[in-house]
Amino acid sequence: MRTAIVIGATGLVGSNLVNMLLKDSRFDKVKVLVRRPMETANDKLEEHVVDFDAPDTWKKLVTGDVLYSAMGTTLRQAGSKAAQYKIDYMYQYQVAKAAAANGVPEYVLISAAGSSPDSAVFYSRIKGELERDVQKLPFETIHIIRPGMLAGEREKVRTGELLGVGVMNVLSMIPGLKKLKPIQGKEVARAMLNATFRHVVGIHSYTMGDVAKLAVRNKIEVAL
Repeated sequence: MRTAIVIGATGLVGSNLVNMLLKDSRFDKVKVLVRRPMETANDKLEEHVVDFDAPDTWKKLVTGDVLYSAMGTTLRQAGSKAAQYKIDYMYQYQVAKAAAANGVPEYVLISAAGSSPDSAVFYSRIKGELERDVQKLPFETIHIIRPGMLAGEREKVRTGELLGVGVMNVLSMIPGLKKLKPIQGKEVARAMLNATFRHVVGIHSYTMGDVAKLAVRNKIEVAL
């Protein structure tokens, strides 16, 4: 029996992941760190409303068997590059650092296709910096999930993303561009969960195509 820790639990991927974890008999506790109450009732759920700007008040809570990091925002939602950096890099890194210090052996991170610390695109650079730095932490196993554009029902509608999903769906119909098809948030959550039960150590990264394969339960290719 395992204890899962989730940050980003109210987002598109994170909310789907929490629902899956609560139904999964292999976990007996799902611990979430959130900025506002989830209003979800379940005997397995242990909810902690925290101030991510004050790590000394919550870092002792980051204990368990696997940390799932599904936090993320957009520049428009955050309001500034500094605010987006705080959510997409600082908060996630601080939680990962606390988990590693507390002996959590496994870490699963949602990143993004095209992430690179040297990218000229601000969003891709943040994701790349986070990938680079968490890989230096002493986890036994790290899974970095790099999906393409996400599709699915969000708590808050993002008009730009809806348009983007529509465009990418059309482009994916062109021969050779199938890989551009947006992936459902539920599939990415399933890929995060399935990564945990590959039972492998070390650092593992999954491209867009890998994520789609990983999302299919019990059909994970050995090549991954």
